[in-house]
Amino acid sequence: MQSSTDQAILSIRNLHKSYNTNTVLKGINLDIRAGELVFIIGPSGSGKSSLLRCCNVLEQTTSGSILFDGQDITAHHINLNAVRQKIGMVFQHFNLYPHMSVLGNVTLALRKVQKLDHAQAEQRAREALAQVNMLDRATFYPDQLSGGQQQRVGIARAIALRPKIVLFDEPTSALDPELVGSVLEAMRQLKASGMTMIVVSHEMSFARAAADRVVFMDGGVVVEQGTPQEVFENPRHERTRAFLSSVVSSH
Repeated sequence: MQSSTDQAILSIRNLHKSYNTNTVLKGINLDIRAGELVFIIGPSGSGKSSLLRCCNVLEQTTSGSILFDGQDITAHHINLNAVRQKIGMVFQHFNLYPHMSVLGNVTLALRKVQKLDHAQAEQRAREALAQVNMLDRATFYPDQLSGGQQQRVGIARAIALRPKIVLFDEPTSALDPELVGSVLEAMRQLKASGMTMIVVSHEMSFARAAADRVVFMDGGVVVEQGTPQEVFENPRHERTRAFLSSVVSSH
């Protein structure tokens, strides 16, 4: 029987992150296994987004290590472009280029970063758009799309690079409620295809239904983690119970 660390695609070890005097991550230890959907929940300011940004090297860590595919991506000599092709990121605000079509937005990194020729980039982009049910909007521009459609294009842009893991930072929080479902459905499809995913979100019902594991963070630490059933129905820590009851009462 292999231990979980043997199969971990991403291993976070004693991770600290400070902004000047404000320490937002205080010794995070977390393993993410291939094919797993890990949901990170917790109150605002608990360090969830900072953790994701460290995993994608958008933020420099203060101390600790992040091993991805056995390589410490916090090391100074690391090739950030190579890392970011393997660790996709989907943001809260879609960050699409308004002057480019949907297809243009998705092919951009394929051409510029992966150096694919026009035909290859377009084929890969079309496959990714089909995966999130947006191929029929390939010629549209971002301002012709709903927020949910723009976010699905954002997901297509991330998966077109064929990453090994995709990080989602509050992917539905900027959306009107009726548009959330289509984005969650795209994420469900992605999980079904075997993609490894870390999701920071307040969509608790989606976490219950789709996550393999739920991690509760508060005050820059991992308070507890377990299956959705364990965390939602039988939380061990008072802080988790208080958070979940506040979330339930506010909806």
